[in-house]
Amino acid sequence: MNRRDFLKVSGAAAAMLPMAGCWSSKAASANVQNRPNIIFIMTDDHASHAMSCYGSRINQTPQIDRLAAEGMRFENCFCTNSICAPSRAVILTGKYSHINGKIDNSSKAFDGSQQTYPKLLQAAGYDTAMIGKWHLRSHPTGFDYWEVLPGQGSYYNPDFVQMDGSKKRYEGYCTDLITDFSINWLENRSDKNKPFLLISQHKAPHRCWSPAPRHLGKYKHGTIPEPETLFPDHSTRCPASDESEMSLREHFSWGHDMKFKGKNLFPDSFRKSWGHAEYKRMSPEQKRQWDAHYEPENKAFIEEMNAGKLTEDDVVRWKYQRYMHDYLGSIAAVDEGVGRLLDYLDESGLADNTIVVYTSDQGFYLGDHGWYDKRFMYEDSLRMPLLVRWPQQTKVGKVNDDIVLNLDFAETFLDAAGVEVPADMQGESFKPILKGKTPKDWRKSMYYHYYEYPAVHQVKRHYGVRTDRYKLIRFYYDIDCWELYDLKRDPEELNNCYNDPKYAKIVKKLKTELTRLQEQYGDSHELAMEIVDVTAKQKKIWNRKK
Repeated sequence: MNRRDFLKVSGAAAAMLPMAGCWSSKAASANVQNRPNIIFIMTDDHASHAMSCYGSRINQTPQIDRLAAEGMRFENCFCTNSICAPSRAVILTGKYSHINGKIDNSSKAFDGSQQTYPKLLQAAGYDTAMIGKWHLRSHPTGFDYWEVLPGQGSYYNPDFVQMDGSKKRYEGYCTDLITDFSINWLENRSDKNKPFLLISQHKAPHRCWSPAPRHLGKYKHGTIPEPETLFPDHSTRCPASDESEMSLREHFSWGHDMKFKGKNLFPDSFRKSWGHAEYKRMSPEQKRQWDAHYEPENKAFIEEMNAGKLTEDDVVRWKYQRYMHDYLGSIAAVDEGVGRLLDYLDESGLADNTIVVYTSDQGFYLGDHGWYDKRFMYEDSLRMPLLVRWPQQTKVGKVNDDIVLNLDFAETFLDAAGVEVPADMQGESFKPILKGKTPKDWRKSMYYHYYEYPAVHQVKRHYGVRTDRYKLIRFYYDIDCWELYDLKRDPEELNNCYNDPKYAKIVKKLKTELTRLQEQYGDSHELAMEIVDVTAKQKKIWNRKK
């Protein structure tokens, strides 16, 4: 029985079993020094359509593009639950959210006692380090060294949690510091004969998007192209789209998102919120540079609003330009950091035996559908960037169209390192794909499940299946509604054709495939409703504590 058949049989039962706190691993082999090093770089909320190697219309990422030019770019990498902490847990464990226990950001901390790929690599002789954004509400396990941001972390003069549990504040910009710490760890490893796993994870470009001082003004207001769906028509969709709270028009806050100071002068156009938290952390010089950029633009906007010169759509367009300046400006430092890390590998002689992976924990809406944030199973949120450079193993400049998932990362890293992949991991190693040979039985569809509702942004719970051409989504909990999209004819997913008789056979086929995938991964609608009950109780307790 192969692993895939095993999972089909055992998946449902596995969902009900206690999570294992122990695992077995083969002892490090004599030729451990010949195994490839692995550097895993992950950003938070970096949409692939904000990378020039993916055809971005709005920015250039020349250093990240080096990985695409010197390795493989995956066109169809998807996440299984488009939200930060759950995606990270899936990557660590190679298991869906309902199996690894981290289904949302807000309920409980990630169970660090369970099996993860860093623990398996560590047991197999790898030197392991985790630096940057962890975001799992627990301390990292399976690492010889770690230094991580508390919670979401800060862009300016950030605190880092140390291995003894204390916090240490550093002066500087978070992205630059994470790159510094990553290079320092590489340079000062105690045993340089051991292969290593370095996980370098950035806060950027997560909300509240805050560029480094040197990038303020890099993207001029009014010059950034707008997405075609900035003003969307969701009339054929389920109510879930219009009932969500993540639109540029209605849900950007005055201070936290849009960088205004003082009282909200236009409550019909901006949400009231706390001020911009990063500003409070800045040094006097950082504040001076910040104010020199933002205050003239803010003053001009306020004057135009008071003069009645801006329509509601004009305000949306202004918000989009401010949002993109900040979001893309945050990415600019990441791109520079990737370049510094790649240069270090070249200069130190490590490049030839080091796999470098670049990804983000999920996609993000860049004004697409009039939104920011993620969560929905629509393409801009579902799709993850994935670039892999593996010298002498992967042909340079290759683009792959196979469906790969964040569920597959753990298995791939283990396989590349020559470590046995545990049978209870639910993904598949794409090592053969990196070597140019897609397995004949590689997946033709993928399964998605999002749980965090009711919660921030109010995106309904839903699950679904995506193939190369079609996507079927079911919204549930306080709604029962289906959507079907023909991605070939409707790539922007504006026409829900679930009730179109011409697609009746497609719907039937996709529902059968959805059931098959749920059985394979140990999920079901009934299990989802049980999880709904559990998390509803957890949220009530959490709300009482607030």
